Amino acid sequence: MRLQQYINQLAGRMAAAGVHCGHGAGNVHDEAVFLVFGALNLDFRQSIEQQDRDFGPDELEKLENLARERIEKRIPTAYLLGKAWFAGHEFICDSRALVPRSPIAELIDSGFEPLLVGEPGAVLDLCCGGGCIGLACALRFPSCRVDLTDVSEQALDLARENIRLHGLEDRVSALQSDLFCELDGSYDLILANPPYVSPEEIVQLPAEYRFEPALGLDGGSDGVDIAESLLKQASKRLNPGGWLILETGFSAGELENRFPQTDFLWLAFEHGGAGVCALKRSQLQRLAGNCGSSE
Repeated sequence: MRLQQYINQLAGRMAAAGVHCGHGAGNVHDEAVFLVFGALNLDFRQSIEQQDRDFGPDELEKLENLARERIEKRIPTAYLLGKAWFAGHEFICDSRALVPRSPIAELIDSGFEPLLVGEPGAVLDLCCGGGCIGLACALRFPSCRVDLTDVSEQALDLARENIRLHGLEDRVSALQSDLFCELDGSYDLILANPPYVSPEEIVQLPAEYRFEPALGLDGGSDGVDIAESLLKQASKRLNPGGWLILETGFSAGELENRFPQTDFLWLAFEHGGAGVCALKRSQLQRLAGNCGSSE
């Protein structure tokens, strides 16, 4: 069996089994490509046609073992491979943190234009999980300092492995913190992808999500409790002219309901994704003041 033939067959098997594609691939064909290319260490920059070839029996056995795990047990492909790609970079990926899939990758690729003017000096990746967002920023902006924070020490252990993978120990730090509690610095850019799924919605998610840590999904009542706390505190950690980029996914409407006086800038993405807003420091200061903050 040749590469292209196997990918098409695997995509058909996934579709027939009702496999859910929500962890970095938008359809069963892309999911099959991800599994096959990742397992065989093929170059994602080249097309299927460029790499089309016959399989050896050992390769076919490896692929079939992974395919059965994906289809029968519904384990996300990134966890089966132990790696994921985000903003064009490879990262170690396992069940200590969510599979990276944020549309914020597109903003990183564009250098956050037109929001940012020039390279940020300091970036915070809040609720960092495996650290992919912050590390992708460090790779995109070679002079900036990046802090990765999360409440989960397991996720931070994974983030530290990814720091070492990319040789960024001199510019990237990982710190356990409940939002801003353990931080004392300030930043030009804060990137936050906090948990934003309500408990009621979590139990309705496809089987694939059961393999991800619940701590990374559960956003409290209506899915925006954590995002609300974050918005009320963020201005104190932003430098003048700084921006907060916040992902709330399908909970975006509920966030607007909680802050009806705030003019959220919801960002559009060419490659899919929604529910990501941008807020300036001055907006966050007004928001915090309206909530009874001392600022």
